[in-house]
Amino acid sequence: MYQYSDFDKTFLQERVAQYRDQVSRRLSGALTEEEFKPLRLMNGVYLQLHAYMLRVAIPYGTLSAAQMRGLADISERWDKGYGHFTTRQNIQFNWPKLVDTPDILEALAGLDMHAIQTSGNTVRNVTTDHFAGAALDEVDDPRPYAEWIRQWSTDHPEFQFLPRKFKIAISGGQQDRALVKAHDIGLRLVAGGGEPAFDIYVGGGLGRTPVVGSLVFECVSVAELLPHIEAILTVYNLAGRRDNKYKARIKILLQSVGKTKFKQLVKDILPHIIEDFSQRLIGRLDRLRSDFAAPLLPARDVDHYWEAVNNQPDFKAWVAQNVTPHKQEGYASVTVSLKAHGQAPGDASAAQMRALAELAEQIGFAELRVSHEQNIVLPHVAQSDLMFVFDRLKREGLATANIGLISDLIACPGMDYCTLATARSIPIGQQIARRYQHLERQLGPLKIKISGCINACGHHHVGDIGILGLDKAGVENYQITLGGRVGMDAALGEKMGPGFTEPDLLLALDRLFEAYLALRRDSDEVFSATVKRLGTSSFKSALYEVADAA
Repeated sequence: MYQYSDFDKTFLQERVAQYRDQVSRRLSGALTEEEFKPLRLMNGVYLQLHAYMLRVAIPYGTLSAAQMRGLADISERWDKGYGHFTTRQNIQFNWPKLVDTPDILEALAGLDMHAIQTSGNTVRNVTTDHFAGAALDEVDDPRPYAEWIRQWSTDHPEFQFLPRKFKIAISGGQQDRALVKAHDIGLRLVAGGGEPAFDIYVGGGLGRTPVVGSLVFECVSVAELLPHIEAILTVYNLAGRRDNKYKARIKILLQSVGKTKFKQLVKDILPHIIEDFSQRLIGRLDRLRSDFAAPLLPARDVDHYWEAVNNQPDFKAWVAQNVTPHKQEGYASVTVSLKAHGQAPGDASAAQMRALAELAEQIGFAELRVSHEQNIVLPHVAQSDLMFVFDRLKREGLATANIGLISDLIACPGMDYCTLATARSIPIGQQIARRYQHLERQLGPLKIKISGCINACGHHHVGDIGILGLDKAGVENYQITLGGRVGMDAALGEKMGPGFTEPDLLLALDRLFEAYLALRRDSDEVFSATVKRLGTSSFKSALYEVADAA
């Protein structure tokens, strides 16, 4: 992991002191809410439906055990004893008091953490593969590059007031586990003539105008990566719309000028940026690589592991669903589900966070990851330790064997918390998880993603089944999309038709799953493959009770 320097620590303390003064002036009435709003947002403090919310950055989803334990302490001292892990690999505290937020930020600074650029029209948290450094298919570990971009973009004087927020993701493996095509800039590591290089996708994003990102630059060298990002941001900063926030994202600019012209605009200014680019930044990347060197993973006896797999069905099921092969033989990556049936997706209690921190210290090299699917990952676990991990997770209510199944769904906070939401999403997700618990292994791999408004924080556009909650004459109404997918063949789901009320939604899903089980070729054909093979018409008929649906 990256280790904060004295400069970093001083920078955070100065930001906390500055913010503490701003809060004091707001509470005294010296600042109006209109004046204070941009100041608090620069420090990750939102005003939600019922209370303030603090969004804490977890850069590229990597946490130390000490940081996880510190987040647990913060949740108990200043919140309601839990945290919500998000699709941006961050954590949110939903109930802090404004007067306490400077103290929370000071506590975070003591953990080498902050909430800078978790809001505002700036470069947000850089996200990446939650199996980074452990994945079998990895071209290179993306985390040093993500940290490099984070340092370069933090408080960058040119890019603090972009036309709109800006999100960057990096994928390090042949399989995309970072949704690179759904970001303003998506970076994919590729083998470039013997050393790593980057394919650069631009203009992806979900929200009210969902777009799959376009490949604009291929095989960009490491030395020219930051100049390319700076050139893209510069073009966007100058040409992006500021008159309409709904048309202010870079995807709209790319659509309006076309990919060819956009690429030329970037290439026109690129030589100047490369010429002025500081070579010190390349040296910094070399130092960062040492911060992310793989831990020494000693060989361990695996006989007891295989014995447990062969003799304990519940352990075997958990391994099959929640454990991923590691690049080093004898090791694995464990995905800890934060989706126990009926639980709010992504929530973890203080006790659970402490248990995860302790586990990471005991068997996981004191490192944890947050996935964009709102789960926690222990990236480096010896197979011989997996039974110990499973037993501890069971005691903490964290051993649900459902990764990739229907209950491992994504849901935004929705109208339970968010001022922008038009419908609830968490209760819908809870009902779905409980209703189909008995069916989920029969249904097999299935990604449901739920958003409580058109901003699509629940990624509904790219779910096998996407659910969008809207307000229709004062009644919550849920639209369904089918056929969305993530990865290098990312696609947007197709809207099926009119929305459903909450009770009718669940009945419609009953019919949808019944149709899938009848239409699939065999038990090995997953839902997404069946939809891709047949198209959506048969499933649409099932949703809307057309007689010849099957």
